[in-house]
Amino acid sequence: MTSNINPNNINGAYPVAGQDNNSQGFRDNFTNTGTNFQYAANEITDLQNNAVLKSALVGTTLNNNMGGSQLSNAVLLDMSQVVLSLGTVSGTTVINYAFGSYQTLTTNGAVVLAFTNFPATTAASVVVQVTVANPIHTLRFPTAVSVNAQGICGINASTNTISFDATGVYSFEFVTSNGGTTIAVNEVNKQFQPLNSSSALLSDTAAASLNVSANYFDVVAPSTATLAAGVSGQVKVFATNSQSGGNMVITVANAGWKTSGSGTITFGAIGQACTLQYINNKWFCIGNNGTVFA
Repeated sequence: MTSNINPNNINGAYPVAGQDNNSQGFRDNFTNTGTNFQYAANEITDLQNNAVLKSALVGTTLNNNMGGSQLSNAVLLDMSQVVLSLGTVSGTTVINYAFGSYQTLTTNGAVVLAFTNFPATTAASVVVQVTVANPIHTLRFPTAVSVNAQGICGINASTNTISFDATGVYSFEFVTSNGGTTIAVNEVNKQFQPLNSSSALLSDTAAASLNVSANYFDVVAPSTATLAAGVSGQVKVFATNSQSGGNMVITVANAGWKTSGSGTITFGAIGQACTLQYINNKWFCIGNNGTVFA
């Protein structure tokens, strides 16, 4: 901003001491002084209204709302984000972007996220930190969360609903460049790995976890389990650790050995195992040791 204040139009040598001075000189100095004061008042008010401040001016409340103005060519150091705690929630929970780009919640049941106030024409992201208090609690994304959603651990791609294996803290980043019409999601603190070294015991009547690559089971009586739809490229291994009575029958959604729908895999003896891979929206058997497919 170029100042309009002109310090040179005030005659500091006027009036001249010891002689009669023309009153016009007084009037000129008074007029120019008043004009400069008005310029100063206008410019100070403009700065007060528009400048970014480190602290509040006397008698005011600090408000560095940039109003969507562009900030460019800046070097940032020791920056932080405001954390908005949504508390313990269940049901539909609104993530209002205008309230902060880092928000936290703790589940008290099934949670359904909804997003609002994303900017219409600029890219924006918000991180939602979810503390899962009970593994039976689920988290569902709106249908607008459609980019990379199938890569999230434990998600049912048809419903955008995540099931969790254990309590804990799960963080998700949501990014959009069109006001939330289309939203990409990334799991911040745990990347999905279709093949890893993790394994877990599969109990009778349980749903096989999509977050581990292998499940084993000990069959002491006729048992059943289920396997939901997976993620493209995902590999899943099942193995009979021990067997003392009955079979384990796993019902598999989107079975590649069926024309459509689900199929079953029957494990009838210790050591029987099979390997499945999710290809083109179906589970296909890519390795088998003694199990029966139907």
